[in-house]
Amino acid sequence: MVDTISTDRRSWNMSRIGSRNTKPELLLRSLLHRAGFRFRLHSKDLPGRPDIVLPKYRVAIFVHGCFWHRHSACKNATMPSTRTEFWTKKFEDNVERDIRNREALEEAGWTVLTAWECELKENRDDVVLRISETIRGG
Repeated sequence: MVDTISTDRRSWNMSRIGSRNTKPELLLRSLLHRAGFRFRLHSKDLPGRPDIVLPKYRVAIFVHGCFWHRHSACKNATMPSTRTEFWTKKFEDNVERDIRNREALEEAGWTVLTAWECELKENRDDVVLRISETIRGG
């Protein structure tokens, strides 16, 4: 697939993609709040600054974009056709950092969950049910 916009415009678009308060994250926060859970956001004192933290249950939730965090077997985890060496390294670094953060949190006694962007689009009720069952122990 050929990019239909200029390199400068593509660069500008990519630079505007934020890491906090994304649509999937806002959706999950809303769903969890409606389910009765109260949480903190982006705790600076925890490895990786999880997107959602439920201190009462020692649960940390990362809301990952499929493209940036390489959700395996997901149609959204595409590889850009240009600068593939750069993107390969970028994606590998993201995945390695995710693993390090997860391990550090688990070693500190936290339960770590990941909610994927595509799951929230396609099966939001299942995501909330999975999180609820994990939190409530069953």
